[in-house]
Amino acid sequence: MTFTENNLQAVPASAVAKLFEPFRYGPLELSSRIVMAPMARGFSPNGVPGPDVADYYRRRAEQQVGLVITENISIPHPSANQDPTIYPDFNSEEARAGWKHVVDEVHRVGGKIIPQLMHTGIARAAVPQPDGAEPSISPSGLDVNGERQGEPMTVEEIREVIAAYAEAAAEAQRLGFDGIELHGAHGYLIDQFLWEGTNRRTDEYGGSIAKRTRFAAEVIAACRQAVGPDFPIIFRFSQWKFPVYTARLAQNPEELAEVLKPLAAAGVDIFHASTRRFWEPEFEGSSLSLAGWAKQITGQPTISVGSVGLQQDFAGFMAGEGSEPSSLNDLTERMATSEFDLVAVGRALLADPAWAVKIRDGREDELKPFHSDAIGTLY
Repeated sequence: MTFTENNLQAVPASAVAKLFEPFRYGPLELSSRIVMAPMARGFSPNGVPGPDVADYYRRRAEQQVGLVITENISIPHPSANQDPTIYPDFNSEEARAGWKHVVDEVHRVGGKIIPQLMHTGIARAAVPQPDGAEPSISPSGLDVNGERQGEPMTVEEIREVIAAYAEAAAEAQRLGFDGIELHGAHGYLIDQFLWEGTNRRTDEYGGSIAKRTRFAAEVIAACRQAVGPDFPIIFRFSQWKFPVYTARLAQNPEELAEVLKPLAAAGVDIFHASTRRFWEPEFEGSSLSLAGWAKQITGQPTISVGSVGLQQDFAGFMAGEGSEPSSLNDLTERMATSEFDLVAVGRALLADPAWAVKIRDGREDELKPFHSDAIGTLY
């Protein structure tokens, strides 16, 4: 599918209606199929989100976004946060109070919200750290470009990080969130274990797809034990790694099954398949997207994401480019066939809090384009 300047057209109301059907899976009940994608914002000094962050998330929830997934929140581990001066965590009373206010504001308008829990792993090494900072960690000491940035994690360190994930999951439950998402994509720590490019271990955590998947499965199982059977766990995964867009976890459906089936068995309720372009077929010989394959392989509900509602993909965004709105015809067609269950919207919602309502009401001519200046404010 190729977007052009003239392809922004009204989608038939009958097709749009699927986006606004309620969704229920276990205890998770959503008013629409539209999800706010997790996007790092950097407005939480010293890990603490303020009232402006609460208002930012509430504005989306009150305008037909069924589920808000927050920006990444660092687990309680010394090297988890890429920049603790601006990115959030649960590590202080002030931070926890701030997130409780965020949750309360989203719930006040009838929305649902979950945090994305993350450890940056070796990606943190690319960001200057203050004197005395703990060293960055990773499965093999290699970044996504294959360059050595440290030493491989010990098994004891692996167990400490798994415990920190479980602690963060339990804290999210205590704060009243409606579930959690584990960030296993884009070249961060969990993904560093999954991908053979960054995992060159020869012990029980590396050397084959099954062994590379073990860390993620143990994180999921620990979180499941911490929160019990009825607290939703979403797992976000991707083929690409930032900035290695051609990287692949799996070359074919069989390899993808080797990755995803153990994660489903460990306790994942919903898989969030992150791609640069949601409409692209993932493997030769089939039109199925990555989210479609994840659903077919695991039988679990899936979220699709990747340039939804915009003409320019993620690579353009990283280069500082903006994007005009685009047609949703392909999205609604795939939703109609139940290829995936939910759709996550990122930059389009970043620029326009009312994006979902405008789509619902056929007001495509009112959609706001995405500009890079949206990164520097909380609309």
